[in-house]
Amino acid sequence: MADSREQVLLETKGLEKHFPVKDFFGRKRQEVKAVDGITFQIHKGETFGLVGESGCGKSTLGRTLIRMYEPTGGQIIFDGQDITNLSGAALKPYHKRMQIIFQDPYSALDPHHNVEEIIREPMALYMDEPKSVIDERIVELLRKVGMKEDDLYKYAYEFSGGQRQRIGIARALAVKPEFLLCDEPISALDVSIQAQVVNMLEDLQQELGLTYLFVAHDLSMVRHISTRIGVMYLGKIVEIGESDELYDNPVHPYTEALLSAIPVADPVRARSAKRKIIEGDLPSPMNVPKGCRFHTRCPYAKPECSEREPELTKRGEGHFAACFVK
Repeated sequence: MADSREQVLLETKGLEKHFPVKDFFGRKRQEVKAVDGITFQIHKGETFGLVGESGCGKSTLGRTLIRMYEPTGGQIIFDGQDITNLSGAALKPYHKRMQIIFQDPYSALDPHHNVEEIIREPMALYMDEPKSVIDERIVELLRKVGMKEDDLYKYAYEFSGGQRQRIGIARALAVKPEFLLCDEPISALDVSIQAQVVNMLEDLQQELGLTYLFVAHDLSMVRHISTRIGVMYLGKIVEIGESDELYDNPVHPYTEALLSAIPVADPVRARSAKRKIIEGDLPSPMNVPKGCRFHTRCPYAKPECSEREPELTKRGEGHFAACFVK
């Protein structure tokens, strides 16, 4: 039997999400190209990590994939079905199969609802089950995420950030999804809690057969949890590879710079480590550089880089990078 990770669950072809920028009178003047022609695949049962600087389009890509945002162009294919232009009742079954864990556990939960109501709400929308079955599932979900049945009738303000995120995870799992967008789910949590939440996500993935898109800034944590990793820069994926391969043998200069910024616990090694600093400012997504988008900050740039846009090309088994120089 083929490895489930080789079975494609989610795929994009030339996916775009542009946001119009309007003047005082509502006339479109420019557009922000947050996601600009991305083609990649996520396999069943894997965790695909997505990293890059703030503003590179990571969260926008994730939210466009699950159809929280309407795509501007390209295709989104989920489990063999093109869902790019579906809407209303036709899209509802796919919303059930794709859920999101939000970054901020403080604003993601309705302060007017208790835990039981928060978890019940998506089940009432997507599941036709007797009340007794739903009641049992709510309690089961709370236990899966490390909460107690006594927490059912408490409100969000009564919990810590880590506990609120656990409730958010239980809500995301309520309708038995296959795919979870983890949109920086640990960045707002204490460091002492982050590892607990990540370990829980790994356990849930094994138990429930989930597929994750894990968006994060913490590069060391992304390596720990991810099967494969994509590196984004200004709306484009510039490198994709197996987790260890990408970290051990980065090809794109931007990836090299990101990885060199990871803190080293050993002070002796830290002093001797050569940092690859990214010079210059991040260009505006409303005025994307011609050619390779990174050439204005790349120490290896040559004339070709400002003239043509590189495509992702194979650099090893499962390893792809978009760069003319390396």
